[in-house]
Amino acid sequence: MSSESLHAPRDRLSRETIDAHQAIVSLMEELDAVDWYRQRADDCDDPALKEILLHNMREEVEHAAMLLEWLRRHSPVFDRELRARLFTEGAIVVDEDEAPAPAPAPSRPAAPRGFTIGSMKEAP
Repeated sequence: MSSESLHAPRDRLSRETIDAHQAIVSLMEELDAVDWYRQRADDCDDPALKEILLHNMREEVEHAAMLLEWLRRHSPVFDRELRARLFTEGAIVVDEDEAPAPAPAPSRPAAPRGFTIGSMKEAP
């Protein structure tokens, strides 16, 4: 359970910190699963089983990508770093003074928090 790895008392943490913690722990678990499925597929002699294991691995990659996107949308630090480093060419590691500025975030309405089902008002 993710709450077991909190480093501060839960009641002293903000909802945003707890949400981010849950996403980060889930991301770690998804990446672990990617690694496990890949190793099992490499070690597997049965072609049908290997195909299933690789399919499962790709699904875990999808889950990890969704969690990264959630973190990007909810953390200005993740947003800045992911925009500066993902889908770029050239060296991955560069001196921070030489790194190009990240692309500006596209303007979009803020994502609603929580579950919504649309307007409760009748259309005119």
